[in-house]
Amino acid sequence: MDLIQGLLIVTTIHFLAAASPGPDFVLVSQQTLSHGKKTGFLCSVGIALGLSVHIIYSVLGLAAVIAHSEFWLWAIKIFGGCYLIYIGINGLKAKKSNPSENNNTAHSQECVTNNTVQHSTVSIIGKGFLCNALNPKAPIYFVSLFTLVLSPDLPISHLVIYGVWMMLIQLIWFSSVVFLLSRPSINKKFQQMGHWVDRVMGAAMIVLGIKVLMSKVN
Repeated sequence: MDLIQGLLIVTTIHFLAAASPGPDFVLVSQQTLSHGKKTGFLCSVGIALGLSVHIIYSVLGLAAVIAHSEFWLWAIKIFGGCYLIYIGINGLKAKKSNPSENNNTAHSQECVTNNTVQHSTVSIIGKGFLCNALNPKAPIYFVSLFTLVLSPDLPISHLVIYGVWMMLIQLIWFSSVVFLLSRPSINKKFQQMGHWVDRVMGAAMIVLGIKVLMSKVN
């Protein structure tokens, strides 16, 4: 299979996979609606970077091992499910913000140090990274996808192109979601009920986490 044909297959399949509702979509939506465009975009970057974990072990041939190993599937499922529940619980703890408090803290927020900002950025990216990297369905998905485009004589340059392109697809899709949800006409409606957005999305994360934990390992 030549590079162009492989890219067409990867683009079609992976775009549909990225656009399907799941933990990544819930997390990006919650972060964007509650904290704004920048936070949503940073979370999207983290999700795209998390994809690199799956791509690397797939290229190394470990995806097939993981997909057929009950132990590793159980381990990923437990870590992934618990992490989703952890994020969900934090969302349920969200409290209604006080407009006067927001005005009083506006000036203090301008004085945040660069180290604090950097830490916050890393934390947001890390949250998206872990959400994607701990997806227990990923090994089986990547085995199926890479089986279609990989061959023993495939140049390493093609593998790199496939991997980077999939990460770009992921980033483009979730960046589009962020821009849509951060539009003033849409975002303004959520400003007065941001805590409810956190709680609803948190509940959705918990449901997804429980679903992951209770799913069968095939």
